[in-house]
Amino acid sequence: MALFNMDRLFADLSPGKRLLGIDPGARLVGLALSDVMRMVASPYSVLKRDKLGAMAPRIDAIVREHDVGGIVVGLPLSLDGDFGPAAQAARDWAQDLSQRIGVAAALWDERLSSSAVNRLLIQEADMSRKRRQETVDKMAAAYMLQGALDRYGGDAFSHAP
Repeated sequence: MALFNMDRLFADLSPGKRLLGIDPGARLVGLALSDVMRMVASPYSVLKRDKLGAMAPRIDAIVREHDVGGIVVGLPLSLDGDFGPAAQAARDWAQDLSQRIGVAAALWDERLSSSAVNRLLIQEADMSRKRRQETVDKMAAAYMLQGALDRYGGDAFSHAP
């Protein structure tokens, strides 16, 4: 499969297919799923970061179980929008994952997603540091995926043949 931009990914998605949001961190990889109408992103799970060869089968199982038609991988651009080493690594990781599991991928700017989620969990949920650590990665994936859905989703049947 190829690494697409978001326009292409959404245009090529079949009706009723979900998206899997992936926020690949240094220690943990947050996962989020969209609904079949691609309007709402929900936190799903967290995987311990490992070599892609070990992670790909687990991600592939989630893709198959939930009828995922595409993956949206967080792109860690620098604060000024530059495409640095972390962004290059995320792009390479996403492209390799896409090829291994046979599902198209696109990249979405994830700057400040973890910060926004941490702020929300502290201010609104009054969550302890330990509880936040268990939650923030999958919520950051949902936050990032929701941004993509808000921009491109919400009309799951507009691309029907």
